[in-house]
Amino acid sequence: MKKTLSIFMMVVLMLGVLSACGPKRDDAGTKDTGKKEETAAKPEKLIVWEDKDKSGWLKKAAADFEKENGIKIEFKEVEMATKMRDQLRLDGPAGTGPDIVTLPHDQIGQVATEGLIAELKVDQSVTNKFSDSSISAETYNGKLYGLPKSSETPVFVYNKDLMKEVPKTMDDLYTFSKDFTKDGKYGFLALWDNYYFAHGIIGGMGGYVFKDNNGTLDPNDIGLNNDGAVKGAEYIQKWYKEGLFPKGIIGENGGSAMDGLFTEGKVAAVMNGPWSFHPYKDAGVNIGMSALPTLPNGEHVKTFMGVKGWHVSAFSKNQEWATKFLEFITNDENSKYRFEQTAEVPTNKALLEDPVIKDNEGAKAVAEQSQYAIPMPNIPEMGQVWDPMAKSLQTIVTGKTKPKKALDSAVKQIKTNIESTK
Repeated sequence: MKKTLSIFMMVVLMLGVLSACGPKRDDAGTKDTGKKEETAAKPEKLIVWEDKDKSGWLKKAAADFEKENGIKIEFKEVEMATKMRDQLRLDGPAGTGPDIVTLPHDQIGQVATEGLIAELKVDQSVTNKFSDSSISAETYNGKLYGLPKSSETPVFVYNKDLMKEVPKTMDDLYTFSKDFTKDGKYGFLALWDNYYFAHGIIGGMGGYVFKDNNGTLDPNDIGLNNDGAVKGAEYIQKWYKEGLFPKGIIGENGGSAMDGLFTEGKVAAVMNGPWSFHPYKDAGVNIGMSALPTLPNGEHVKTFMGVKGWHVSAFSKNQEWATKFLEFITNDENSKYRFEQTAEVPTNKALLEDPVIKDNEGAKAVAEQSQYAIPMPNIPEMGQVWDPMAKSLQTIVTGKTKPKKALDSAVKQIKTNIESTK
C-alpha cells in the first residue's frame, strides 16, 4: 500500500511540474519566430566613442535616434587605431567607459579574447545589408562582434596628365613602365617590401596567411611559402631587379619617398589607399583611381581589406539598446550620410549603385577593389606575421636572398613566434 501511494504521489508531483512549465511554452514559441521582445529598460543616454576628427556626422544621427527612441546620445572622439582599445581597457572595468566603440577589424580577435566587446545578437536581415567580406571581418570564432561602418583597401592611383588610360593587366603596366622609366621618372611604384601591400601580389598568386576553414582561420596552417607565394615574391623581385622601382622606397621612409616622387610629377601611377587621395589632390596632382590591373595569371590583385566597425562594450549596462543604435547608424540612409561627411566608403550593398558612390571615382575604385580583397586576419596570431614578413621581403627586393629561402625563413619565424605566445 505504501509503495502504491508513493508512486501515486510521484505522478502528482510530475504533473505539477509539467503544469508549471506549461505557460513558458508560449514564450519559447515567440522566440522561435525570431521576434525580439523589448524587455530592457530605456537608458537616459548612450555613450559613443567615434574616431578622431570623424564625429561631426553623429550630431544629426544622434538627434534622429533621440527623436525616435527618447534616448540621448553622448559622443566624444578617441583616436581609433591605437588609443581606443587601450582607453576601453581602463575605462570599461572602472564603469566610466562608453556603450559603443569603433575599432579596426584586425583588433577584434584580441579585444574579444580579452572580454572587452560583446557578441552582437542581430537578425540576419541586418547582416544581409553588408558585403559578405565585411561581415566576415567583423566575425571572430564564428561570432559576430560588430557592424561595418567603412572599408579601405589599396587601389590604383594614377596621374591623368602622365597616363591617359588605366592598364587592364599588370603585363600592360609592366610594358608601360619599361618605356616610361628613365631620367628619374617611373611608370609605377608600390611599397612591395611592406607585407600589407605585397599581400596583393602574393595572395593573388596563391599564397595565404592562415588557412580559412569556412570562416575560421587556422593559425597552424600558414601558406606564405607555398608555390603561389613564391611565385608572387618572384614577381615582386622582378620589378626591383630591373630597376623599375628606385632603391629609396624601401624601408620605413619608403612611403614618404614614394609620395614625394608622385606629387612631384615623377611617377605616373602608384598603388596606395584612399587615405592618399586628399593629400595627392592638395598637392595639385590630377589623379584618377581604379581597381588594380589583373595579374599575369589572370587573377585579380588580392589586396588586404581593412574594415572599421561599431562594437558594443562588454561593460555596457545597456547592450540591447546599444545594439539598436548600431543597427540605426549603419542603415543605408545613415551610412550614406556618413560617407558624404567623412569620405569613408561604407560596405552597404545598396549603396554600391547609389550615385553618391557610383559617381565618385575614388569611392568606386575602393568599392570595386574590395570585391577582390580579403579582410586582414583578425586573430591575435596575425601580430606575429608582420615583422618576419617585412624582413623577408626586404631581403627579396634588395636581391640578398632568393624568394623561396626568404619565405621559408619568415614562416619558420612566424611559427616560432606563435608558439612562444601560447
